[in-house]
Amino acid sequence: MNKQNDGFGCRLIVDCPDKRGVVAKVSTSLSNLGATILEAHQHSDVASGHFFMRYEVARDAATSPEAWGAGFLLEGLSDVRDELGLNVRVSSMAERPKVALLATKASHCLVDVLQRWRSGELHCDITCVIANHPEMGEYADWYKVPFHHVDFTHQPKAAAFQEVDCLLDDHQVDLTVLARFMQIIPAPMIAKHHGRMINIHHSFLPSFVGARPYDQAFERGVKLIGATCHYVTEELDEGPIIEQEVIRVSHTDTPADLRRKGRMCEREALGRGLRLHLEGRIFIHGNKTVVFSD
Repeated sequence: MNKQNDGFGCRLIVDCPDKRGVVAKVSTSLSNLGATILEAHQHSDVASGHFFMRYEVARDAATSPEAWGAGFLLEGLSDVRDELGLNVRVSSMAERPKVALLATKASHCLVDVLQRWRSGELHCDITCVIANHPEMGEYADWYKVPFHHVDFTHQPKAAAFQEVDCLLDDHQVDLTVLARFMQIIPAPMIAKHHGRMINIHHSFLPSFVGARPYDQAFERGVKLIGATCHYVTEELDEGPIIEQEVIRVSHTDTPADLRRKGRMCEREALGRGLRLHLEGRIFIHGNKTVVFSD
């Protein structure tokens, strides 16, 4: 069965303090509402005593499509939600979140995300590319995506970031992706987009934070390098980790070799991390994540 079937497929995201009966009562309620469960994940975090659950559901063939959908399910689950103290989110799997891509000079992550989107791997609408170098518009043009150049050189950074934030508002963006956008996002903007801004860092965090991580890795003589996709927080390069990728290196590799190999890790970690977010597979829990892979 196609998970999005006839446009009535929905995604159910639940978290709460861990307790007995959550799975049974939610599953029973969904059945009573005419939902068939297509995919189910649960996790109990022993350390924090918190429970996480993600369902993909479809309308049962015997259920009338009239009024059936995310709003119908959310209302129908209100009793069990209140009884068990659940945090519940329901969304249509047909919805396409609006995504903005921010970039600087490096194009590999930007182009990779655009290609994954164009090929249908990423279920979203990329509404714009924003960059602080005008030549990045060439790549946006390839994919017929609106491009905005924001000048960070001839105006204060605060004004430049205000311009970026206004563009995100104008495009009604649901998720902002820093595809090697080499600028530090100001705290008010991070707070405004909390949990809706992800970054790719060219290091296997928490190792080699900050600038020039491949040079740091070369000096340390590591045998593995990597990249980290994470949510953006006020603490630079310390946000909750979504996805990581590594590749083996050797003593013969130069810093340029590490950067070349590292770009493969960056593309893969960002592409997978972005898809996990778009599919609602990530729970932010403190400074960690619970990730339900497909």
